[in-house]
Parts: sequence; C-alpha cells; structure tokens
Amino acid sequence: MVASRSRSAGEAVTRQMLRHWQEAVPNDRLAHLVKHAARGLARALQMRLTEHSVSYGHWSFLRILWETEGLTQRQLSDEAGVMEPTTFSALKAMQELGYITRRQMPGNRKKVFIHLTPRGRRLKGRLVPLAEEVNEIAVRNVGAADVAVARGTLLAIIENLARDEAESMAKRRRIPSTRELARRVSDAGRTRRRGAG
Repeated sequence: MVASRSRSAGEAVTRQMLRHWQEAVPNDRLAHLVKHAARGLARALQMRLTEHSVSYGHWSFLRILWETEGLTQRQLSDEAGVMEPTTFSALKAMQELGYITRRQMPGNRKKVFIHLTPRGRRLKGRLVPLAEEVNEIAVRNVGAADVAVARGTLLAIIENLARDEAESMAKRRRIPSTRELARRVSDAGRTRRRGAG
C-alpha cells in the first residue's frame, strides 16, 4: 500500500513537471532546460548512491580520484568546480568514512595530496554502474543519432562558455566569493536605504 501511494505521488510529480516544460514554458531558455535535466540526472543518481550510503558530493570527488589520484585539495576543487572550503569539508568526511587519506610530502608542508584507500577504490565497482544506469534511463527512447547531436551541441556550448569565461577573466570579471557577494549585497542595501531616507 505504501509503495503504491509513493509510486502515485511520484507519477503526479512527473506529470506536473512534464506539463510545465511542454505546456507552460515550451520555448523556455536552453539554460533552464539544461539545469533541469542536470538536476534530474543528479537526483536519480543520488537516490541510487544513498542505497550505498554515499553522498552526491562525495561521488563528485570519488569520480575524479578514480581517474587521477594524488591531487592537491586545490586541484580537486578546481576539477570538481567547487570552492575550497566545500572541498575541505567533503574530504574531512570522506577521510572519516575511510575513503581517502591526506598526505603531505616531505619538504612541502603546505600542500596536502589526496589518495584513495582500498575501500575508496572498491566503491568504483559498485557506484559506476549506478551512474551508467542513470545515463541509460535518461536517453531511453532517444535515438542514437539524437544522442550524438545532443552530445555535440552540449560540448559546443561548454566550449563557447569556457571561451567566454576566459575572455571575461581577461577583462577582470570574476565570480566573487560567497562572503564578498554577501558584503556587496549588504552595502548596496545600506546605500539604497540612505538614498531613500
């Protein structure tokens, strides 16, 4: 009975989501579609990872470390596209779970290198098939030619946006830290209140 109710609730959410994209905003911006698709992929994988007591945040770092071990915390942050404090917290938890070790090299106490433990390496065999399953579900009933076009389009988008980011950095545009952004918002609010008073 509970499984039936849960399935019905899930089907209702799916119908509502599809109605939104197909009827309410059928010509919405590509950025919204990509974001929603990415969120759907992440949620589907997180549901499966949870069965193995692995968080989605840990998955992101494990994936990188399965391919390239011995990265520094900063390199890992850059590869994952997250801020260093987020990486630090995740790595601390992953070390407590026995997935990684952190090592300093003799003569260089500043850099800490991240290595998988045997337990962290073994997770690959259990978790990668889950990601493959999610990918298969995502393209179910989509032709191979359409998948190839979507891949090509997404790669072109990624390349265009990477080029734009590089040009923006040359113009000294950047993404402020969360702390800096909060300060800017606070300063702008004070300025508005003074102007209104």
